[in-house]
Order: sequence, then structure tokens, then C-alpha cells
Amino acid sequence: MEKNLNINTFEELYSVCEKYEKTIYEISQEREAELAELKIPEIRIAVKQSLDAMKEAIQNGLKSDEMSVSGMCGDDCIRLQKSFDIKHAIFGKLYEKILTYALATSEENLRMGKIVACPTAGSCAIVPSVLVAVSESLGIPEKEQIDALITAGEVGRIISNKVQLAGAVAGCQAECGVASAMSAAALTQMRGGSVKQILNAVALAMKNLLGLSCDPVCGLVEIPCVKRNPFLAIHAVTASEMALAGIESKIPLDEVIDAMEQTGKLMSPMLKESSQAGLAKTKTAISLEEKVFNNN
Repeated sequence: MEKNLNINTFEELYSVCEKYEKTIYEISQEREAELAELKIPEIRIAVKQSLDAMKEAIQNGLKSDEMSVSGMCGDDCIRLQKSFDIKHAIFGKLYEKILTYALATSEENLRMGKIVACPTAGSCAIVPSVLVAVSESLGIPEKEQIDALITAGEVGRIISNKVQLAGAVAGCQAECGVASAMSAAALTQMRGGSVKQILNAVALAMKNLLGLSCDPVCGLVEIPCVKRNPFLAIHAVTASEMALAGIESKIPLDEVIDAMEQTGKLMSPMLKESSQAGLAKTKTAISLEEKVFNNN
């Protein structure tokens, strides 16, 4: 592969993959190794450390019902597990795992436990819940899990060339939205999807989350952030299933990201992490804000 390969768009990524007959993760790890002046095995070791941290966060979160400092969140994962012990989810065991793993990770974040921001702390549960739950259920080897996580990372990197991945810049479409797109890419890679199918999964996930606001209650990464993670984990699975079936986005992925950038610019600052509108200024949210900050 050419040295100093500059890949800034998904069209460029696809072209390079086609030219060298390589996967997204192969191109990405070669590029990262070159930029960091490391060997590919060293890059993969670093990715494995992130993968291990994701699994640790899930396991810690599954066992804890410790509430956040605000007292608003922290025990939903335990509540969901108990519910599934009594009556299984309509979509089966894997669905249960994805939901509980997402809540476990997201609640571990609000307890200030160790998580992997992928791409942000507020969206930290979407990629891990799908990647880990599916790999456990389908017996996916660790090598392929690492391949999938590198694929997800490359998707996040290219999107970040166009839009800053922060709710304060482009709303939650740039956090949980991008995480869902990254998760769709990882899952499609794990299930043997082609480069084209992976990029279509990303486009399908991302374009259906354009305009997602960031309006956290009390200015904390709790409501609606915690529960948004499991919802958008399932969103990622839907995008992957459709892409693997050969369904394509009619709008090219790079144009979807352009639309995302434009949407972020048009979005009111009051809906971009400022907690000045939306859910954050409902009557109940205002009451919670008074209670939280008066008690703390």
C-alpha cells in the first residue's frame, strides 16, 4: 500500500479497499501503524485493550445497582435482568444481552467507572453491547472481534473529518448517532459483510438518526442518554440486517455525512448539550434539576 495514504471520505476508503482488494480493517490498521510508526500487531494489541475494557465495563455494570450522584439513574440494568429472568424478551436471548449490556455499560459510565468512549462517553455502550453480545452468542473469535472494532473506529474517524463528534457541536446525532453507525459497521464486518455492505449499513443507520437533539436533563449524561444507548444498539442491528440483505442507501454515505453536518449547523444551540430546551426544560425536568442541585 502507498505510504502516507490520505483517506478522508468513504468514497476514498471504498476505492482504496477495491484497489488493494483489502477490507476496511486491513486498510485502517496499516494506515494507523504507518502514522504511529508502529507495527500492525502493536496496533491490534492496543485495540484488544479497548475491547477488554469494554467487556470489563459490561461485567461490572451487570453486577451493580449503585445509583449516580444525582440519584436519577443506576438501577435499570438490574431491573431489566430481573424482568428477563421472569419472562424472556420477545426477540430472544441475544436481544436481551444487547439491551442489558448497553444499560450495564452506560450506567457504569455515570458511576464514573472505566469505559471506552466510542466515540464519546455518552454513547459508550452502543458499540460494546452489540459487539460483545453478538460475539458471545455466535462464538465469534477474538481476532474477528478486533477486526470489527477496528472497522468501527475507521468509520468514526472518517465521520469526524467532517463533523466534530460532540453533542455541543451537532447534537446527539454526532454522539449516539455516530456510535450506532459504528456499531452497524462492526456487526456487518463480524457477520462477513463486504466493504460495500458495511458502508451501506453505516449510511442506513446514520441517515435515520439525523436531527437527534442533545437535551440532557440537569445537564448530566443520564436522562435520556442512558436509555438512548440500548435503543440505538438495536437500531444498529436493524441497519446491519438490511445491508446484509443487499438493501442499499439511495443517498451515498458521504452525502449522508454532509447532511448530518448541515443539520448540526441548523440545529438550535438550545438543543446542543446546553440543556436549555427539549427534555431538559420539561416541567418534570425542571423539578428534578431543583431537587438534584438543592440536595447536592
